Amino acid sequence: MSLESQLAAWTAPSSDTEKDKQERTERMIRDAISEHEAFNNCSLKIYAKGSYANNTNVRLDSDVDIAVECNDVLYWDESEKGTHNPGTPYEGIWTPEKLRSELLAAMRSKFPGQIDSSGSTAIQINSSSARVDADVVPCFSFRYHMKYGSRDGTKVFKTDGSNIVNYPAQQLEHGVDKNKRTNYAYKKGVRLLKRLENLMYESGEFRELPSFFIECLVFNCPDEIFSKPNWTERLRGLLFHIWNELQGEEPSTDRWTEANDCFFLFHSSQKWSRADGREFANAAWNYLEFK
Repeated sequence: MSLESQLAAWTAPSSDTEKDKQERTERMIRDAISEHEAFNNCSLKIYAKGSYANNTNVRLDSDVDIAVECNDVLYWDESEKGTHNPGTPYEGIWTPEKLRSELLAAMRSKFPGQIDSSGSTAIQINSSSARVDADVVPCFSFRYHMKYGSRDGTKVFKTDGSNIVNYPAQQLEHGVDKNKRTNYAYKKGVRLLKRLENLMYESGEFRELPSFFIECLVFNCPDEIFSKPNWTERLRGLLFHIWNELQGEEPSTDRWTEANDCFFLFHSSQKWSRADGREFANAAWNYLEFK
């Protein structure tokens, strides 16, 4: 098989069998929540997020991320003090501890002996012959008030006492937009780089990197790279752009963002660095023996 044929094959989405398992997993999680009586009077929004929802997952990263968002409580923050006038504080039963404990009970009832609750963020459901691994993430509605307008996301409370804000809807929206602008090549390019990263890790050529980080690297590449005539040239363009643009220190302007376009991709509390992206691009270039 030629390199171009191999690269083109790596752009493909999950197989029909994998997709069936993913959809079955999501359906069973929804059923577990529907069957749990404690949630009868709770307003919940249940939806897929991450690579599965964005159709950028590949075989070794084919797990399903499901957000269970409690709409009874709206957490908020503001860009400047005084931007937002808060209403009456919530006094109901749905605390972060209550939501997590009830979700855990619901999952254990539906998937006995297959739950791992040791993580600080998600409730993990281990795979079976008919299902893929799944992460169920309890979260709450969140709104960020800016000087002009607001942004809706979710707030996740971790068991270690910390919390994080996510913007899954924005990631989905920006991914769809970029995919259309690139004649549907963007998501194929993401899957290509994810498969390449997996192969390099399996062969010991490079360290493992988060799937989301790889997606963000591709997200920050110019649309015109995806208009090159074939996948060999597109991949060369992607890798060179990542390597070239991530030289030196983080700039003060024109900074790269996460695929949600809400957070900067590189900052002091991030779990990856500019060097990770630069070194990955260089290792991939050498792995494919590009000249």
